[in-house]
Order: sequence, then C-alpha cells, then structure tokens
Amino acid sequence: MPAPSSARARVRGLFVLCLLLVSGARAASAQEARLPAEKVRQIEALISAEMAKQKIPGLSVAVVTDRQLRWSSGYGLSDVENNVAAKASTVYRLASISKPITATAVMQLFERGRVDLDAPVQKYCPAFPEKQWPVTTREVLAHLSGIRHYKSDEEFNSTRHFATVVESLEMFKNDPLLHEPGVKMTYSTFGYTLLGCVVEGASGRPFADFVRENVLRPAGMEHMRVDSVADIIPNRAQGYRLTDKGELINSPLADNSYKVPGGGFVSTAEDLARFAVAVETNRLLKKETNELMFTSQKTRDGKETKYGLGWGVNTRNGQRITGHSGAQQRVSTFLHMQPDQGLAVVIMANLEGASLGDLALRIGDILLK
Repeated sequence: MPAPSSARARVRGLFVLCLLLVSGARAASAQEARLPAEKVRQIEALISAEMAKQKIPGLSVAVVTDRQLRWSSGYGLSDVENNVAAKASTVYRLASISKPITATAVMQLFERGRVDLDAPVQKYCPAFPEKQWPVTTREVLAHLSGIRHYKSDEEFNSTRHFATVVESLEMFKNDPLLHEPGVKMTYSTFGYTLLGCVVEGASGRPFADFVRENVLRPAGMEHMRVDSVADIIPNRAQGYRLTDKGELINSPLADNSYKVPGGGFVSTAEDLARFAVAVETNRLLKKETNELMFTSQKTRDGKETKYGLGWGVNTRNGQRITGHSGAQQRVSTFLHMQPDQGLAVVIMANLEGASLGDLALRIGDILLK
C-alpha cells in the first residue's frame, strides 16, 4: 500500500528514459510451454508496452490457471548497474503483499482455537498498551482498529534495525488510536506489526518461525524469507526511482525490520504464485475460513470497506476478485486472484510507484479467454 502522500507524489511524478528494451532482456521459465504460445505472446506484448510506458527497468511475472502455476518469466534488468537480467527467480521485496501472509498465519491460529478474533489484542500481545477503546484482532486484520499508518517520510524511510517484533512495536505503541475501532477504515501497516505480536503470543513461537513452518513450507515457497539489508540474498533485485529530471536513480536505504508482518518479506513471483495456489486449493486454511477472509468488512454504519481480513476484495465482470498491492522502497508489487476461476497473476517490478493493477487484470483477461 502507499507510502506517505508526499512520497507518493514524488515517486509518481517522476519520469526516466528507458535504459533497456524489454525484447532485449527476457529470461523465461521452463514452465512457458505449459501455457499456449499465443497467450504468452499476448501477455508479453502487454508487458513490453507497459514497461516502455512506465519506464520500468525490471519486472517478473507468474501466472496460475486451473489452480496450477503455469508460466513465469522475467523482463528487463533486475540490476541496471551490473547488467543483470530479471528472471522468474528474481527476489523482490513483497511490500504490503506481506499482509495476506500474516493474515493467513493469524487465521490458522483462529482455526486451532488459539486466537479469538473478537478478544482484545492484549490477550495475545500484552506489550501493546491498552488504548482509549478496546481493539480486537478482527479489527486490526480489517484496518478498522484506528491504529495509525506512517506519520512522516522519515518514519517510512527508517534505517533503524529492530531485532524482534515486540521491539518494533516501539514505533507506534504509545500513540493514541486515530478513531474508535469500527467507525471507519484506516489502513495501517503498523496494525500488522501488532498482528505479528499476536501470532507470537498465541503460538508461543517467533513470528518468522511460525510463518515459515505453517505457511511457507506447506505452500512450497522456497525463496520467501524475512528481508534484511545486511544479508546476502541470492538473485535479489536492486531498486530504483525516477528523479524530477527523468533520471533513474537507486532507491534509498530502508530497514523494514520495523514492519516485517506488514511489509518486511522478500520473495519471487513464482513463490507468490505458489501461495495463491495454496490459498485457492484450501491447503493452508479451510474453505470456510478463506471465505471469511474474502468477505468485505463493514464499518459500524454498514458501509462496505472492500477489504476483508488481510485481502482486498471486489467484483469485476460479475466475478469475485481478491488480492493485494504493495509499494515501498525498491519495488512495486501486485497479486491478483480470481479464486472461483482458479486464476492468479503475480507481478513484481523494481521501480517505485509503478502501476501494476491494470496490467494484472488484463493478463487475467487473456488467461480466461
């Protein structure tokens, strides 16, 4: 989800001369033969046009049809300085697509009777102080809690390292709620940091360990892990933004340890596609639990929020759609799913402020023809 408004305006207003034509830097997965050649051609034409239009240096894509990973590929450069091609296996920051991962972990604990969605969060995370109103796990999952989002660009670009989820609560835990829970939707990455603490309290396991053992491994996600600015992560993409003069520059350093559950994982497009398959085949949660997560929540006055429990939800052409976007330093990401059709499209790009949602929808239209 978006950075502070000033950062969004800065990123979206920038332009750059494209450094590499898509046709000259394509690295495809061996799975390509599993998707009809004509559909691959149409998808690649869309990607080529969109990369040229938005001046995206590098992009990776993976698609799911019939609830199976069918095809993936990379285009352009994952590292412009070193002329490294983007691949299906290129590793990007997930940004806010981390949220459905965390929500899945919370709902697994709900299924096991370890989390009461309507109990105060302090039952599982006593490190979070009581506020002027009670806050429940359900409200935090749905962004109805009133917990704030980023208050400044400096906070969003934090380089401070936090060793644990509980330690990272220091960024926001003493601030009052913005409003009474349930009154309106207020998107909050910090709320998902709190959910990481809920997972730890309810499971008795470190957040990252619980997610790895209960979400990543069952889904077959071999490359997803917690982001680290210090670690050597094979195939990691470099990240870029555009200046007011239209020049491509490196993204600033940001340490995402303050928000691992809400925006602090890295992964590949293929691994995110495997997550989509695991969700759509009810491998991680029961069907009725997924349905609960895919149901738009409502504010107290009955207004639909178009956000469920960790997922954006909507309808298009009479079909249910769900998914999540992501935007932070180094990346733009998008996960589009049509669970009733067994469809998913994952797009990850190494340019801040890239708009990927419409591209994902158009790729989905091609796949369903």
